[in-house]
Amino acid sequence: MAEVADTIAVRADERFDEDGLAAYLRGQLEGAEGPLVVRQFGGGAANLTYLLDYGTRQYVLRRPPLGPVAPSAHDMGREYRVLAALSAVFPYAPRAFLFCDDVGIIGAPFFVMERREGVVVRRSLPEVYQGLPDAPRRMSEALVDALAALHAVDYEAVGLGGLGKPVGFLERQVEGWYGRWQKAQTQSLPQMEAAYRWLKANVPTESAASLVHNDYKLDNVMLAADDPGRMVAIFDWDMCTLGDPLADVGALLTYWTQPDDPPYMQMTAMMPVGDERFLSRAALVQRYAEQSGRDVSAIRFYHALGLYRLVVICAQIYVRYQRGQTQDQRFEAFGPMIGLLAQAAEDVAYNTDQGAYGL
Repeated sequence: MAEVADTIAVRADERFDEDGLAAYLRGQLEGAEGPLVVRQFGGGAANLTYLLDYGTRQYVLRRPPLGPVAPSAHDMGREYRVLAALSAVFPYAPRAFLFCDDVGIIGAPFFVMERREGVVVRRSLPEVYQGLPDAPRRMSEALVDALAALHAVDYEAVGLGGLGKPVGFLERQVEGWYGRWQKAQTQSLPQMEAAYRWLKANVPTESAASLVHNDYKLDNVMLAADDPGRMVAIFDWDMCTLGDPLADVGALLTYWTQPDDPPYMQMTAMMPVGDERFLSRAALVQRYAEQSGRDVSAIRFYHALGLYRLVVICAQIYVRYQRGQTQDQRFEAFGPMIGLLAQAAEDVAYNTDQGAYGL
C-alpha cells in the first residue's frame, strides 16, 4: 500500500496495538473488514491523529497526547459529540462515526471521523498555491468567513445547547488558564502575573453567545487543492464550547503574523511568515466585523487573552516533554518561547493603541 503524502510513519513512542484496534473496528465501520495500515499525521503539538487506511476506505483516528492530561482537556468524547451534531448543518465539520472510551483498545479514549482531502497550510506556502499570487489573500478571507459562519450556527437547534455555560465565559477563561499556568509553569514570570491582573480588571461586556471553536487558526483548517479560497474542513474541535465568539478572533490574531512582527512572534505563527499578501491583523478584524455584524471595539482584550492562553499551552506541552512524557524533539524549543510570549501578552494588554486592529 502506497504511503500517503501528508502522513508519516507512526512515531516510536506514539504507537499502539494496531491489530487490537483492527479487531475492535471490524464490523463497526464500513470497509473495515480488510487489512489495516496505520500512519500518523505529523503536524500538531497536542492531540495525536492517525490515518486508518483499509485500501478502499480511509478514516481518521484522534486520541489525546501521551502522559497525564487535565480532566477537561483533550476531550475526545466532546469532540465526537460536537462533530456528530455539527456536521449535519455546517459543511466544514467532518462526520464523526464512532467514539470509544475503553482505554484497553489503544491506551486512551479515541474517536474515528471521516477523512477529507485537501491542503493544510503550515509554515510555508504549499507548492500547489505558489503560482497563484492572490492565494494568501483568498485563504485569509476564507478563514475569516468560515469563522463568522460558525458563529452564526444556531447551537440550540443542532442539539448543542448543553455544551457550555455562556454566562461568565470570559471570567472563567481568565481564571481557568491562570490555574493551568500555576500547575504547568517551570519558572516564575512577572509578565504573566501582570497580564493576569490586566485581563481580570478589563473583562468587556460579552458578545452574544455562539459556538466557540477555541483553537481556530490557519493550520487547523483544510483548503481545496484547486482553490485556496474554498474551505474543505475545520479540525480540532475537542475544546469547542459555548461562549463569546470574539475569543476565537483573539486566538486567530495570536497565531497570525505580519512581516513587521518580531522574530519570536514569527516563530510561533501557525502560517507562512514574511508574506505581505496575507491579510493584516487589522484587515482580519474588519472583515470579521463585516461578515458577523459584531462589535469588535474591545478586540485588544481578546488578543491579549489569546496570547496569555498560548503561554499556558506552550508551558503545558513543554512540561510534558521535560518530564519525559513525550519524546517528540520539537517540544524542546517551547521552553525559551514561554517567557517571550508572556512578554507579548503583557505588551498587548497594556498598549492602548488600537491602530493595530484598524480601530
